[in-house]
Formats: sequence, structure tokens, C-alpha cells
Amino acid sequence: MKNIIYIIVFSVIFSLSSCKKEVEITKTETTSDTHLVIDGKIWSSIFQQKAAEYKALSYQAYNIAKLRLDEALKEKSTKPLAVVTDIDETVLDNSPNSVHQALLGKGYESASWKEWTAMAQADTLAGSRNFFTYAASKNVTVFYVSNRNTSEIDATLKNLKLFHFPFADSTHVLLKTDTSNKEPRRQEILKNYNVVLYLGDNLGDFSHVFDKKSTEDRNSSTATIANAFGKKFIVLPNFNYGGWENALLNNSYDWTPKQKDSIIKSKLKSY
Repeated sequence: MKNIIYIIVFSVIFSLSSCKKEVEITKTETTSDTHLVIDGKIWSSIFQQKAAEYKALSYQAYNIAKLRLDEALKEKSTKPLAVVTDIDETVLDNSPNSVHQALLGKGYESASWKEWTAMAQADTLAGSRNFFTYAASKNVTVFYVSNRNTSEIDATLKNLKLFHFPFADSTHVLLKTDTSNKEPRRQEILKNYNVVLYLGDNLGDFSHVFDKKSTEDRNSSTATIANAFGKKFIVLPNFNYGGWENALLNNSYDWTPKQKDSIIKSKLKSY
């Protein structure tokens, strides 16, 4: 009888031990198959799509923009007034493309992006349409300076017109030609206009000093012009992508998903 009991006890212990080992192996396999960057796009996209806090940040940015515009309207100017804005994640929400790619286990792809923009169905950021409509009502010209490719112009105009954004035409929507540096386009606008506000989700929307720089350099330059934010520069939140992500990845685009994960993890602060 004792021998039978020992056999039963031993079998239970062995079974539990095997289960534990199986769970650990499964957990390890799951972790190794998980892409921090790709899965992270799902998390940041759901925040962008569903969080009231995200909408509040957008409203806050455009509320401040209206206050600053009203202040500028009181000042004398020898040139007509204008505001310069980015499009993606400043005016239009492209998070569906990030979700589409992430669910396929992929990151950004040019072909997928163009397929998305061709649909011309990106929704608007909270407060954006009201602000630009208000600016136009005050005879302030709106320029959309975007790094979408010029081949996307028709779909871009269609998307902007869908929501009745003012100045949605080829004269005021300036897309990328041969460089992603927006400074030349901004300088062209400044020849004929007094630009009182710049709006964007990426620091490159405000100055070329942020383009393709390290995280440290970008933070240092931000501190140098700190007083401009909320005054002449209005920043919209973008947790999905941008110069901040490129800087973390050393401004290189050749990393595999696993390499990206390793780089990101190596730069996280913990305790």
C-alpha cells in the first residue's frame, strides 16, 4: 500500500514539474516572438484612436493656437499673415495604417502608406478643422507643408476637402519633392507672408536643426528654444512615429524588428 502511495505522490510531483517547465518554455517562446516596436504601434494607436486624453491634448494645442493667433491679429504687419502646418498627425489621423501594418507583423512600408493615403479617408485631429476655419475667417492664409510625396497630392487634397479645410489646393499644400527638409519650403512662404504660427507633431516641422540628429542633440535644441513652444510653435502629440523614434534608432532605417527591439530596450531607463 505504501508503495502505491509513493508512486502516486511521485507521479503528481513529476506532473507538476513538467507543467511548470512547459509554461516556462511557452513564455520564453512568446517573448522571443514579440516585437516591441511593432506591437508598440498597436498600443500607441489605440491611445490615439480611443483615449479622451489624446483628444484633450489636441484640443489644448489648438486652443492655444487660437489664443496666439488672436494676439498676432492685434499687431501691425507689413505682410499678410499666415500659419504653416504639417498634415499627418497634426491635421489628419493616420493611425489606421499603423494598426494595419502592425497586425501583419510589419512596420512602416512606403507601398502600404501610399495605399492608405490614396483612400483619402483619414479622420481629423480634434480641434484642427475649427482652428484652420477660424484662421481663414480672419484672412489668415493656411499653408500645409507635408513630407508626403508629390505623387500623393490629389488624394491629399481630396482628404482635406472631405472635411472642408480651407486653402486645400495645390498652391497651399506643399509636399516633398527632393528633400524631407522643410526649411526651403518654409523660406519660400516667408518671402511673401508673415508666418505667425507653426503647427506640427515633429520638431522638424519647426526647424531643420532637429532633422536627423541624436536624441541628446534634439533635447538640447528643444531646451534652447523652450520659450517658443506654446507661443509660435504649437506641438501636437504623436507617440506612433517621428524624429524621436528615428533618433533612438540612430537615424538608420535598415534595422530588423529584433534589432530595433534590442536598441530600444538598451536605451530605456529603469531601476
